Amino acid sequence: MPILAFGLNHRTAQIDLRERVAFAESDLPAALKSLSDKTPEITEAVILSTCNRTEIYCVLSDAAEVPVSASNGSATANGHALAPLPLVGRWLAEASGLEPERLREVAYVHRDEQAAWHMMRVASGLDSQVLGEPQIMGQVKVAYESARETGTVGSELGLMVETSLRIAKRVRTETAIGRNPVSVAYAAVTLARRIFSDLGSARALLIGAGETIDLVAQHMQRAGITAISVANRTLERATALASRLGGDAMALTSVADRLAEFDIVVSSTASPLPVIGKGTVERAVKRRRHSPVFMVDIAVPRDIEPEVGELSDVYLYSIDDLTEIIGENLAGREDAAAEAEQLVAHGAAEYARERRMRAGQAVLRQYRAEAQELRDAALAAARRRLDAGQEPDQIMERLAADLTNKLLHRPTVAIRQASAREDEAVLAWLREHYSS
Repeated sequence: MPILAFGLNHRTAQIDLRERVAFAESDLPAALKSLSDKTPEITEAVILSTCNRTEIYCVLSDAAEVPVSASNGSATANGHALAPLPLVGRWLAEASGLEPERLREVAYVHRDEQAAWHMMRVASGLDSQVLGEPQIMGQVKVAYESARETGTVGSELGLMVETSLRIAKRVRTETAIGRNPVSVAYAAVTLARRIFSDLGSARALLIGAGETIDLVAQHMQRAGITAISVANRTLERATALASRLGGDAMALTSVADRLAEFDIVVSSTASPLPVIGKGTVERAVKRRRHSPVFMVDIAVPRDIEPEVGELSDVYLYSIDDLTEIIGENLAGREDAAAEAEQLVAHGAAEYARERRMRAGQAVLRQYRAEAQELRDAALAAARRRLDAGQEPDQIMERLAADLTNKLLHRPTVAIRQASAREDEAVLAWLREHYSS
């Protein structure tokens, strides 16, 4: 059965498109169920949705339409453009409300072993905006667990995801790809350092309490920022992080009243709608008497209304704006990335071999089951003849002849067809194993 990887990422689509097709972690089960219900031709599915990508890995039934591998709509791969959208792409367009033609322009699709190779690069951080970033491996695990709990993963995607995670772990432990700090969190703090001459006196507000915000907090502390507050929809999680930082916690509903206290604001929540609007920031700036505010929105969908960037004395940056800073620190990871690419190539080859072996085992199981049915039928017929008083020797002769003819019928037809189409690989194998 064909396997597809369909999606878009930070290289093919700007943030305004990526946020339209993003799925919060809590929405994954419902999305997977919708995909399964509306596209019965898809037998397995995993949805990976992060700040930088939304990708759907799926297994198609043999009767489903199967597109060739291709990059985004204007480019080609293997001589074919991505047109029209495959079945899974049409579902994503409908689910997100994005125009199918617009999605086609920014999407890519990979098939079978290419899909596995792509997932291994993604899980290893080789396809990330931040080369070698560690968070993506955990995000792949979350996507996989969500699909398993929803019941949309079987043996095909199970093999692909588990092989990808194993290769990603080897990349993390056997190469130096994660040693130089080039994460989005690091880039955000580096940018703050360029705007504020003395970070030690700056007051920072972190909105959210997930892994990315935790990393931002660590980089802030290393940069000398000591006054750090945490706001989150769940006050308990905000309190847990704030206590580790020696700061205070607040509910998300308190941000509007307290925003004027902070020089630096970094936000990364899973909210489907902005949590900070232009009016809120405008009032805060007035209360600050136009003292500058540095804001970084690293959420997708965005947490801070883009119009906030129009205000004087506000420096607003999105996740896409951090690319330049990230690029400055990538040089130290290039050699490690080359080693990682080799591990991924070996992993993809290993996956392809295992998949072929499993396919062969499935054929053998089917062949053995059919042979057992033929045996049972022939044996039942022989017993009926015995009961009817026929000669045992004649019955045995007929039993042997019937079994031989029926067991060899389909292989004989297949060999004749291979000869007719001059399939040298099959014919060479037959000569090797059956020539006297």
